[in-house]
Amino acid sequence: MKHRQHVRDASERQPLVRLREVTRVYPMGGESVRALAGVSLDIEQGEFVAIMGPSGSGKSTMMNLIGALDVPTTGHLEINGVDIARLSSDEQADLRNRTIGFVFQQFNLLPRTSALRQVMLPCLYARERVAKPEGIARYRLQQFGLLERAEHHPNQLSGGQQQRVAIARALVNNPKIILADEPTGALDSRTSAEIMEVFARLNQQGMTIIIVTHEADVAAQARRIVTFRDGLIVADTMVSHPGRLESLPKAVMS
Repeated sequence: MKHRQHVRDASERQPLVRLREVTRVYPMGGESVRALAGVSLDIEQGEFVAIMGPSGSGKSTMMNLIGALDVPTTGHLEINGVDIARLSSDEQADLRNRTIGFVFQQFNLLPRTSALRQVMLPCLYARERVAKPEGIARYRLQQFGLLERAEHHPNQLSGGQQQRVAIARALVNNPKIILADEPTGALDSRTSAEIMEVFARLNQQGMTIIIVTHEADVAAQARRIVTFRDGLIVADTMVSHPGRLESLPKAVMS
């Protein structure tokens, strides 16, 4: 693949996500809106990070950048050692498919497609042919206790089951990062706790998890919380006891 020429020597230690003085400016109504104002951040392989902040703080822009859905206006961004700005749109799409598994608030499942086919989709869109995609998809569904629901459509599944299908789909190509945008926002509190337990278990198995959220109880499940305000990082703290709200720093709770 073309983008491999931009990857550093594998022997050189580097973070999985690396931002240096990143800005993102959008034109809006004849003016320029600065969504990020010079952000530097490293995320290492195997971390469980929550990105928090109020509406308009820059956390959604950060998610789009880490997901290779956008590029910085200025500054430097690398995902898995790859300089995103130097890739063509096709190469960016290939990087997303190979490196990042996305999980969304509204599940983003196709209404007339079975759970099995939903999970297979990233395999079908991969630039390089995936051997036995159906077998891989069935394995992922089995991991989440959904194999018996393989032929069910989204309207035949509960909200928690739909989100599990979405997580299975995100994992099917063995990505390095799971990037989740408000993954519990459409779920009740009990089901939300179950989904966060899924993420915690995946992280314990070595998966890098990055969750964008505005909910303190969701962020409390992570091991590190990066808080944004006005396009800047205002706090970057480790969580002493993941799962406990009282362990969160004041910057998160305010």
